[in-house]
Formats: sequence, C-alpha cells, structure tokens
Amino acid sequence: QVQLVESGGGLVQAGGSLRLSCTVSGSIFSTNAMAWYRQAPGKQRELVATLTTYGSTNYVDNVKGRFTMSRDSAKNTVYLQMNSLEPEDTAVYYCNADLNIYGDRRWTRQTYWGQGTQVTVSS
Repeated sequence: QVQLVESGGGLVQAGGSLRLSCTVSGSIFSTNAMAWYRQAPGKQRELVATLTTYGSTNYVDNVKGRFTMSRDSAKNTVYLQMNSLEPEDTAVYYCNADLNIYGDRRWTRQTYWGQGTQVTVSS
C-alpha cells in the first residue's frame, strides 16, 4: 500500500510563509508526477502546482511568483514553499501522486491523495 503523509499547514498572517511537505511511502513505485491541490470552503478543489519526474513545474496563475514546488527524491518527499500568503490562499491543501506501482508481477499506474492539511491566512 502507498501512503501520502502531509505536514506543515497552520495559521499565518497575510504576508507570511509556510512550507508544506508530502512524503510518499509504501510499495515499490516510480513517480510520474506530483501535485498540490487546494480546496477552500464552498469551492471546488483546484490544482495549485505540479512537478513532473523530469523536474518541470507548473503553477496556477494566482500563485506564480509566490509558491515554489520542489522535491527531495532521496526522501520521497515534495514540498510547497508558500510565500507572501494572502487570505485567499486559505484552504485545505492536498498532495496528489501519479505513480507506477509494482504488484502481482506487473506495473500499474495509480493516483493517490494525501489526507489534507489546513492552511489559514489571516488578514
């Protein structure tokens, strides 16, 4: 079984910073891409940032220049560094993993989600 464990959320004032972490553990796997999503109250879950296995990153327009996604492959961990936070960034942030999983003598492609971590930005 694969698990995604997130940490790093919390309460911060506008203009402050937080760093979210997401560690992948479990079965034999390789990574196609990792992503961070967020869901604010009453809104749909939206994609915030992606990081491919080749190191390419993409960000939603309203976080460009403020958020940075990175990884530590040795630790199977990705990070989301969030700077200049705004009240509009308040949401539950979810880690998403697009993985190739080895089991029953074959590889299958599967998607996993973390449990979510709350980020609250006060004005």
